[in-house]
Parts: sequence; structure tokens; C-alpha cells
Amino acid sequence: MDSRQLRYFIAVYEQRNLSRAADQVNVAQSALSHHISNLEAEFATPLFERKSRGMDPTAAGERLYEHARIILRAMAEAETEVREGARVIAGEISIGMANSGVKAIGVELMRTVLTRYPKLKLSLTESLSGATLMHLMISNVDLALVYNPPSEKELITEAVLEEEMFLVGIPKLVGKSKAPIRFEELSRLPLILLRYGLGLSSRALLDDPVLLKRLEGGAILHANSITGMTGALVEGLGCTIATKLFAREELAAGRLVARRVIDPKLTRTLYLCRLRNRPMTYAMEEMRRLMLALIAEQVREGGWQAELVG
Repeated sequence: MDSRQLRYFIAVYEQRNLSRAADQVNVAQSALSHHISNLEAEFATPLFERKSRGMDPTAAGERLYEHARIILRAMAEAETEVREGARVIAGEISIGMANSGVKAIGVELMRTVLTRYPKLKLSLTESLSGATLMHLMISNVDLALVYNPPSEKELITEAVLEEEMFLVGIPKLVGKSKAPIRFEELSRLPLILLRYGLGLSSRALLDDPVLLKRLEGGAILHANSITGMTGALVEGLGCTIATKLFAREELAAGRLVARRVIDPKLTRTLYLCRLRNRPMTYAMEEMRRLMLALIAEQVREGGWQAELVG
């Protein structure tokens, strides 16, 4: 098995058709078929199910595809670093962020990469915090800004900032006053909570798991969509626990109001995460420094209402 065979395999997997895959990698269809057969012989298992209208990957093919993408990407990064030299920031970098991170530093991160690192190709993925973590765990992203990640031996986590959470909703539900509201009063309100990723709890919502469990138990609805959540809040279907950054536009327009929660105060912590088994590249080191600098700047200027950790 070599890199060429893996590239051929990926082409067939993604095209699901030998003819189209052959055109993509610019080889004869017969040669491509031969390479796939050699791979299957090497692994002693079929990688595709041949059908009259195409090629469907088997379970073994699905697994090989995930590994092949990681292997080829690592090889490309190694080649770039050797060719360009130790201190030239080049190649590809993929960063995952929760919605708050993109709102606060996403545009400035992209602007800085385009102007300061012309040889670096940035891919920025926005998703709910739990989904962002899943992207990291399967190596779809190199670095991730995630709220309250679980303690996993595969993860290296770095606490970045702590945010205060507010009760957010229309005045009719949460009151016109911006005075603080006690946590116990929340149980009488129709709460809608974000799940922060399919298959995950709302652990990204709060640092305190006991308080989080109480909120989840009284929620009338859970959502996996920020757009859906915002629409539901504006329509008065319920209220939620969120940061001011989450509903920045709606708060500024007066469509929603935010009230501090007290007794106790509610907070959540943002972490910068990476995989332990993935060595830091020069690009990853530079993007880590850049993201931390941009976050610190936003906090100092009040664009991100939070407290830096450390």
C-alpha cells in the first residue's frame, strides 16, 4: 500500500464510480480497477460492492477511507514543512469553533490568515460545541474551541475564558426589568435549551453539572439549531440560558432582553483543544497563538464579555 493507491481509493470512494474516478485522477479505468483489486488482496477483504451503476463501499472500505484521509493529510503536511522550511507557515490548517467563537473572532482570524500567512490554507468550521468536539475527535479539524469538553485521555485541553450565562427571552416571558433573577425562579419559566451537538448532553451550557441537570429536567424543548433557537426565542415560544454574545444582534435590536442569574451565578468555560496523538505543526502552533491573542483582545475591548483564564 502506498500513497498513490490511497489517492486512487479515495477517488473511487468519493465518486462511487470507476469511470468518474479515473477521470479525476487521470489514469485509465483498467489501471484504477487493478489498484483497487490489489488493495483488496492486500487487506484480504472487499473494499467495495460492485454494482451495475457504481461502487458502494463496504464496512472495511468506510474504515479505510477515514484512515486514508488522515494519512494523506499528514504526508502532505510533512512534505510542506520539509520543502518550505521550519519557520514558513504554510500548508493546510482546519479549525473548529462553537458559534460564540466565530462571532467573536472568526472574521478577524480569516482576515489575519489571508494577509499575514498567504501560504497557509485555512478551513474554518462552525458548529455547536459538541459537534465541534466530534469534528476534532475524528480529525476533521486540527484545533477546536469547545465549551466544557469531557476528560478524555486523547484530548489536550487548555482553559481560555469563563463566560457568565444569562436568562434570555422576550420581555413578556422574562420581564421587562433587567434586574437579576434567582436560579430557583427559572424552574417556573418555559426553558428551551441547546443540546450543543447530536448525541451529547448540554454540558457545554454550564460548568456546574448539578445545576445543568436541574435545568434540563425542567426544559420544555431541546434544540440542536442556533437559528431555530433564536427564532423560537423571538417568537416567544420560550426563553433560554445563554451568553449575551449568543444573542448579540437580537439584544441590540431590542427583540430580546437578558437578565443575570444569581444564587448561584451561572458560568461556562471555553477550552482550546487538540488531539494528543497529533503532533503540533508550525501552522498549529501559530494558529493557537493567534486565536489566544484575538480572544484576549476581544475580552479587553468588551466584544466578548468574559474573564480570561490563567
